[in-house]
Amino acid sequence: MSALLRQIPANIPQDMRKIRIENSHLTELPRGSFENISALEYLWLNFNNITVMHIKSLEYLPALKELRLQGNKLSSVPWTAFQDTPALKILDLKHNRLDVLPEHALRYLPNLTYLDLSSNQLTVISRDVFYSWPVYQRSQRAEGQIEAISNAVLALHDNPWICDCRLRGFVQFIKSVGPPIILMNSYLTCSSPKFRAGKFFHEVELNSCMKPLTSALDTNLTVPVGLNVTLTCFVQASPSPAVWWTYALKLLRAFNVSTEHISEETVRSELLIPAARPADAGNYTCTAANFLGNTSVAITLRVGAPWASTTPPGWAPIAPAEPGAHVEVRIAKQTVYGITLEWFAAAAAAAEPGETWYTLLVGRYDAAQKDAIYIGPGVNTYSVTDLLPATKYEVCVAVRNQAPRKGQCVVFVTGSDVSQLEQREKLIHIIVIVCAMVLAVPAGMYACTAEARPGCLARCPGACPRRRRGGQAQAAGSKESTLDSLPAGSEDGLCHPEGGRGGRRPPACEEPGKTRPPHRNSADLY
Repeated sequence: MSALLRQIPANIPQDMRKIRIENSHLTELPRGSFENISALEYLWLNFNNITVMHIKSLEYLPALKELRLQGNKLSSVPWTAFQDTPALKILDLKHNRLDVLPEHALRYLPNLTYLDLSSNQLTVISRDVFYSWPVYQRSQRAEGQIEAISNAVLALHDNPWICDCRLRGFVQFIKSVGPPIILMNSYLTCSSPKFRAGKFFHEVELNSCMKPLTSALDTNLTVPVGLNVTLTCFVQASPSPAVWWTYALKLLRAFNVSTEHISEETVRSELLIPAARPADAGNYTCTAANFLGNTSVAITLRVGAPWASTTPPGWAPIAPAEPGAHVEVRIAKQTVYGITLEWFAAAAAAAEPGETWYTLLVGRYDAAQKDAIYIGPGVNTYSVTDLLPATKYEVCVAVRNQAPRKGQCVVFVTGSDVSQLEQREKLIHIIVIVCAMVLAVPAGMYACTAEARPGCLARCPGACPRRRRGGQAQAAGSKESTLDSLPAGSEDGLCHPEGGRGGRRPPACEEPGKTRPPHRNSADLY
């Protein structure tokens, strides 16, 4: 007792009939642990740390009558090992971690009179485990006969039984069992599902198992833009199925999905899509599965076209803009991943800020159709991320149901890969030509106002010789500008006509008859 033994001693006398090693540190029963003690009848190894039992650990023990392994850490037992112990009458395995009882488990225990499997982790057992037990088979053959049969005590309580269709046969066995098989505790209780937790076996009626059957009240939905949408599917199955939603072959996040039982075999699953937008349109699939198989149902969602989803970069209004509904937009933050916009509505639009919705249109500058994002009341910032390098983007903000006006858009250009320094310098130079002003931002991203036009890009390839600015640079005055604040790598000459290398620098790519816009600094963007 309480010895620091880590293995079965090798010098046990051969005529030993009873061995008791408890509260020690045994961790396994290896092969041939007792091969020299063939007279052994009682083996008690309670309250050790045994996790592994070799299939031949009981070899050469034909006389063994009692094996007690209570309070160990066995998660499985090699039941065929009991072929070597035909005389075994008592098997105590309570307070272990057994979670499976295979159908052949009791086949090699023909003379058992006491089996204790209580306080383990058993959840589901087939009744065939006991139908193949020789003790039960003898009792069935002897029914109605005078022949006396020894009783067999069976302990199965304090296990987390899952009372669904898989346990149906076992529950029927427990209800019908009688002498010579005696249950130590006949009040076996259900642990799950929730609606059966705590109920006794004799109180429940379990149905046969059923493969999931999925359905939906409406498989075609059309909703207006900005409306919260709930897609619903119903599943009939036994046992309870796992249910999930997919869209475009992607698993949808669980926090938008709720699943609940509305009856014993029916589950309702709901998917919430907040503020539906055109990008949310498509086929949503509800899938349910249990051990018998899986089925699914598809629901098609159509979202009404947004008011400006096809408006070209010119932003021709399709609804008259209210004079006081102007939205002021600024770049609040720039990171290596994108920019964060901040806006506020002036005058009438700001009169009821708690009820004002906004629409953001985000996309490449030259895209005919931009993504529409609908922002609810009380929110006045949005981060634009996942951008492509060396690409020109435009983001516009407007009060809901109005077209964006001048000053409500931000145009910005993402830089090239920072590892390609030469390309990055060229990109900066192009931006200087294109933009009336440049806002320097980290990691190769640059922003300019909506008034910028990309005309130079088409007309001046190769017409921008690299040269240092001369004294003429003082013509810009003492006013601080973005051009003056650029790093040395971008101090190249601006575009000018062919042959115009010397003397006074002409305006950058001006078209005939068009006046040059006044010089503006980076603060104008704010």
